Amino acid sequence: MMKTVLCYGDSLTWGYSAETLGRHAFEDRWTSVLQAALGDGVTVIAEGLNGRTTVYDDHTADCDRNGARILPTTLHSHDPIDLVIIMLGANDMKPVLCGTAFGAVQGMERLVEIVRKHAWSFDTGETPEILIVSPPALCETANAAFASMFSGGVEQSSMLASLYADLADEKGCGFFDAGSVAKTTPLDGVHLDAENTRALGRALEPMVRMMLGV
Repeated sequence: MMKTVLCYGDSLTWGYSAETLGRHAFEDRWTSVLQAALGDGVTVIAEGLNGRTTVYDDHTADCDRNGARILPTTLHSHDPIDLVIIMLGANDMKPVLCGTAFGAVQGMERLVEIVRKHAWSFDTGETPEILIVSPPALCETANAAFASMFSGGVEQSSMLASLYADLADEKGCGFFDAGSVAKTTPLDGVHLDAENTRALGRALEPMVRMMLGV
């Protein structure tokens, strides 16, 4: 039976390229690499949105960036789902929105609750597995706009992996530290170049296979 994986994330999932200020080629995005590695028995849905936060409103944005508000609609849209991969928290590092790793963890916990308590269209008696992925830590950049937008983010984002790991353990979710295989580019301190986003897709395959039982 076909398995469905929903990848719920921000620009790192959408595939933003700091080199071109556009989008990575389809085959370079980590979701596409994961799909190719898993093969025909699994559908990987890339649900990435630039600027998406865990639970925080961005009133300067041209669309709704609050991950908690959009998630129930997204779950309904792609139901039934076997695994939800959530990689969010980088945008929570913006001081104007949240600015702390602790706030991002609280947001991630809320997203886990939303998946677990969702009113699924098909009552199979089972909720999807959840894989929490901590985004790679922000790095120093000479890009003045991004440096000010994410002021303090390098230090705070470096705490996310250990805090998300603890949360995953507490909530019975899977956990993967994207920073163990991918590094952010100093071009803007936030995003991944093509090589690093591909590396993330390859690294997630074993964990996803295990959680899906394929």
